[in-house]
Amino acid sequence: MMNQEVRTIMNPSPVVTEPSRNLRDLSYEMLDSGLQQLPVIDEGKIVGILTVYDLWKQYEHKTTVGGLTVGDAMNTRIVKILPTDKIGTAAELFADGRFKTIPVVTEANEFLGTITAFDIIKKIFNSEYSSAILYQSKFAE
Repeated sequence: MMNQEVRTIMNPSPVVTEPSRNLRDLSYEMLDSGLQQLPVIDEGKIVGILTVYDLWKQYEHKTTVGGLTVGDAMNTRIVKILPTDKIGTAAELFADGRFKTIPVVTEANEFLGTITAFDIIKKIFNSEYSSAILYQSKFAE
């Protein structure tokens, strides 16, 4: 299972944003929907990730964030993974503890989707058990 390709469990259509979005508006949307991180896409390519930590830093150090954009706050130092990389490689990156979402990209940095630690847990769980006991809706294929 850990030798399967990331493409087999990645989310090909996650919620994303763009660098020109107003930071205040997006922060309210993230709060309302419970999103903790969003890939930032520009012309089909990943240019950053915006996390709740990035938002907190902006609100903590600024008196106003009204005029800021996602591009002003996003993290551009991101780890990316190819769709042909192994699930075990992604698991090792998540074990490092610094990542919750890893963008899946082509060699040309074109955004294809994301993989999360939960995607790996779900894959392992579903391979071992025929159905979930407590959270059936979360583990359904």
